[in-house]
Amino acid sequence: MSDTDNHTNRSTHGAHADHDARTDHGMRGQIRDTGGLLSDALQQVVALVRGELNLLRAEMDENVRKAVAAIGMIIAGVVIMLVALNVLAAALVEAITELGLEAGWAALLVGVVFAIIAAILAAKGTNNLKVTSLAPTRTTKNVERDGEAVKKAL
Repeated sequence: MSDTDNHTNRSTHGAHADHDARTDHGMRGQIRDTGGLLSDALQQVVALVRGELNLLRAEMDENVRKAVAAIGMIIAGVVIMLVALNVLAAALVEAITELGLEAGWAALLVGVVFAIIAAILAAKGTNNLKVTSLAPTRTTKNVERDGEAVKKAL
């Protein structure tokens, strides 16, 4: 083998070694880049979940306040109804009796009127406490939208 052939073999062998080193370095860089991207994505998902949990907490607090107000309305309605029944029932029965209706029928008529008023108040309060009105609807919509965005990104 001549000096020229040896030089060519060393140059060729050196070129392969350089190429292999660059390829290994390039792959390591890509792995680091991929790892960084996965880390960034994970951080964003964690931040998103924290944000959604904060929204859920705020929405649930708001809904609990609404529920407390609705319960207050029910209690106020019941108290007012009882006071009204006690004060007005006797007066109405007496007034109707003086108009010519027997006392029993007058008491029945007054009782039915108060029962209707009580039913309206109770229905309104119960309607305000429905589970669907207390559910965290904004958070649910945001989580669904976020899930779709993650699916599209993958």
